[in-house]
Amino acid sequence: MDLFKSEFFTSTQLAVPLSHVIMLLVLSTGALLFGRLKLALVINYCFTLYWGYIINLDLFTSGGLLKLNTFTLLYFGFGIVILILALIGLMHRE
Repeated sequence: MDLFKSEFFTSTQLAVPLSHVIMLLVLSTGALLFGRLKLALVINYCFTLYWGYIINLDLFTSGGLLKLNTFTLLYFGFGIVILILALIGLMHRE
């Protein structure tokens, strides 16, 4: 099965407000201008998780109930763990 021809990728539409995109660009550019590469990566990662799950939560709900399967919960949980590890790495100084 070719993943790029899957119906999921061709039928899913995510809405991202333009104001959030502008805020992401401003925060990322500011972090990069001040030489904070790790902070810019964490900012981008947080926005990706936010856009994928929080803003588009209606894609995961049906009649007021969350319709999350095990894979989705594991994926989101893994994302949170990566975020925590990135924040710990950001605070660590050599």
